Amino acid sequence: MSTYLAEIFPAAYRTCFKTAEKRAELVSEIRLRTAQPTILMEGTREYFLREDGAYTEDMALAWRPDRQALKEIVSHLCQYSLYAYEDELRQGYITIEGGHRVGFAGQTVQESTGAVRTIKHISAINIRIAHQILKAADPVLPYVYTKGAIRNTLIVSPPGCGKTTLLRDLVRQISGGSCYGPGRTVGIVDERSEIAGCYMGQPQNDLGPRSDVLDACPKALGMMMLLRSMSPAVLAVDELGSAEEIRALRTASSCGVSLVATVHGMDMQDVQSKPEMGALLSEGIFTCILVLGRDRQGRCRVRQVLHRRRSSGIWEEVAGDAKGIGI
Repeated sequence: MSTYLAEIFPAAYRTCFKTAEKRAELVSEIRLRTAQPTILMEGTREYFLREDGAYTEDMALAWRPDRQALKEIVSHLCQYSLYAYEDELRQGYITIEGGHRVGFAGQTVQESTGAVRTIKHISAINIRIAHQILKAADPVLPYVYTKGAIRNTLIVSPPGCGKTTLLRDLVRQISGGSCYGPGRTVGIVDERSEIAGCYMGQPQNDLGPRSDVLDACPKALGMMMLLRSMSPAVLAVDELGSAEEIRALRTASSCGVSLVATVHGMDMQDVQSKPEMGALLSEGIFTCILVLGRDRQGRCRVRQVLHRRRSSGIWEEVAGDAKGIGI
């Protein structure tokens, strides 16, 4: 990981990231903006980077890349062929080797239909460093399984609290099998390349031996494609939201496929207040909910595990503040 972190950047700029390279396992984001201070995130902690690579909390000492530096970094990230990455750039990001996701901001170029064709004159880059935490799902596996069967599970989490990390490891362990149940075929719709971190179609993260990934595919469309073509026993999707996605999820459930999904929300009440999600939860399709949050030290935790009683439809808390996630 540390060697690769340096290689994200052209050789001329690697000195600027020599301290970050040594702390690569802690680094979550690197943000570069034209003529603005370079910012590095380690969890919730923000640092500025000096030109010699040292961390500083003094903004005035930070390295401020000029337009030429940003242009050279973007070119390197796109392997010196922006045209080859045009399809990804229109989404606002690319995924590079290692599963790291790079977001861009700048001037959009639009088609006559109004759709974005690409981004040019890029003025800001956000590099999200991929970290796979193996065994992150260990504390919740006893609640996700019941007598060897997988409960339809929804992970509820505010942004940045580890929902994708937890989903990724759940997929890995469901695919590989464990003491709780045999390995199962898992179909993953990875619309934004965050679960598998695919690079040229190949997952950069370990998702187990029985996982099939549709990368950069809209979730609603991808769920139907996988049902028709790959016969999954389990479907996994990240960040449910639209009515179309929820309709596709209902269809998958009616086909007897187990579900593992995530949704943004502060807590159970927040999710239930959203009309589409509230209706979905009331139908009883999901029977296990994992609510994530941060503790007072800023660490990501599973704050609640809820099971739905079949007889009454009431949600019952079966575990609170499950320990050991450490995301």
